[in-house]
Amino acid sequence: MKTNYEIRYAAHPEDAKHYDTARIRRDFLIERLFADDEVNMVYSMYDRMVVGGAKPVNEALRLEAIDPLKAPSFLARRELGIFNVGGKGRVKHGDEWFELDYKEALYLGAGEREVLFESLDPQKPAKFYFNSCVAHCTYPDKKITKADAVVAHMGSLEGSNERNINKMIVNQVLPTCQLQMGMTELAPGSVWNTMPAHVHARRMEAYFYFDLPEDQAICHFMGEVNETRHLWMKGDQAVLSPEWSIHSAAATHNYTFIWGMGGENLDYGDQDFSLITDLK
Repeated sequence: MKTNYEIRYAAHPEDAKHYDTARIRRDFLIERLFADDEVNMVYSMYDRMVVGGAKPVNEALRLEAIDPLKAPSFLARRELGIFNVGGKGRVKHGDEWFELDYKEALYLGAGEREVLFESLDPQKPAKFYFNSCVAHCTYPDKKITKADAVVAHMGSLEGSNERNINKMIVNQVLPTCQLQMGMTELAPGSVWNTMPAHVHARRMEAYFYFDLPEDQAICHFMGEVNETRHLWMKGDQAVLSPEWSIHSAAATHNYTFIWGMGGENLDYGDQDFSLITDLK
């Protein structure tokens, strides 16, 4: 197995508005999450969130305590949210195995226990997307399916944004320290997410896009309300969203995305909305 990581530093909005396309992509876009028998992750200075992916094919993959953590194990002082976006797989935490099918999630609480990722069928490998935040205490491990989720049906086909927001790793479903995660599925014919756009100054966010045909693309919008920028993305890629930035997208096909938040606040409704006509 192989573990790869990089550190992403936080940006001031006054500086970020001067970034060219290459700099925006370097600082905010996470292009490579999945590779055979590798764990890839980004350690972000936005609320110290780690965003990563693991694709076990020929062997089980261990979640290693990368150097920036300065810890004996990855979850020594962290909590972890995992979504399987590939074939059937399982995750081991300590002595317990959790089997995850496509679009099922798992929350792991802090503790000095080993985490392993494994595919049940190497011909149809699992792909585990994960977010991790700093944790001040240990909450129980829990598997979450869409049947457990708090679901909000929003938008309309006429507005090109009919979607189901599946709130899965949220405080209405299970206790967490600060990590909140969910999965938004857009209906066929709908392409817009998170519009009208919003910010939440007490939380950063990461978006992971998937369920997108290989010949299609997503345009992710970020930046301040009066100073927006865009990133063209492919499926199985993620983007970091600072607390001062909007996070919205439109694509050439409907898709699914996983949102993850970390920070001071567990209130999903703590959002400062902007009018669509105020975006610049």
